[in-house]
Amino acid sequence: MAVAAALTLLLAACGDDGGGSTSAGGRTKITVAALPLTDSAALYLARDRGLFTKEGLDVTIQPVQQSIQALPALANGQVDVIASANYVTFLQADEKGTLDLRILAEGVRVAPHMMDVLVPKDSGIKSVADLAGKKVAVNILNNIQSLTLNAILDAQGVGRPVYRQIAFPQMGPALERGQVDAVHAVEPFDSAIQGELKARVLLDGGSAPVRSLPISGYVTTQKFAAGHPKEAAAFRRAIEAASKIAAQDPSAVRAELPKYTKVTADQARSIGLPVYPAAADAAQLRRLTELMAKQGLLKKAIDPATLLVK
Repeated sequence: MAVAAALTLLLAACGDDGGGSTSAGGRTKITVAALPLTDSAALYLARDRGLFTKEGLDVTIQPVQQSIQALPALANGQVDVIASANYVTFLQADEKGTLDLRILAEGVRVAPHMMDVLVPKDSGIKSVADLAGKKVAVNILNNIQSLTLNAILDAQGVGRPVYRQIAFPQMGPALERGQVDAVHAVEPFDSAIQGELKARVLLDGGSAPVRSLPISGYVTTQKFAAGHPKEAAAFRRAIEAASKIAAQDPSAVRAELPKYTKVTADQARSIGLPVYPAAADAAQLRRLTELMAKQGLLKKAIDPATLLVK
């Protein structure tokens, strides 16, 4: 709660000059909250390759540890966009009426080993069937990690674990101390835990049936999208251009990661990268909303096409 309160104050300070105001250079200011994940690579590529400047935008990036921490600031207009926003959290907020959600651009889709279920090297857990009833760490309860892992386990006909909420940076220590039996970690934390603890990969979190499933994106509010349509379109173009670079040249992503995450250049060379889609696809997003409805994370499957900013 203290972290969230401090973040709100910080984002409020940033947001006072954002929301479509103009910088000294004549560019429109936009404040973006972003996680230090591979999901955010296109954002940083767009900044460092001058794609935002080309579109007439002055983008300020505010790092956060969980996209849910920035949700109140987005709803209140203190931040304009959240990058690498966990779709589950924001689709639920939209359904509940706490946020009038709009999706500017897709972030990433699931790819092999962009997230893994890890166990200690000497763990007695030898197969996915052994996970039934065991304690597995996820970043946020009832969210994208449990959603995708449940889908994989259900498809294999094995029991589900018991989930424990532990932030990504604390997953390694929690696994080492035996507070949980396994962790469901995303990159770059996935590779870091494997390297530091010699943790063993029990299951590829990008397995069927969740392969290529959209899991995060660049989200804003209906108020911002309607009030600043040119800026919203410019931001989307910059992100999609950066996503094309990321998809065509993974080395560009690997070079970018050490600039905004704690991974080293050596670690970045072997990290499992997600899929960076060049454009939003309502049909792919519908796979996510239908899976959410099936597992009870949405009351009903919504049409994501109605949320996409054109």
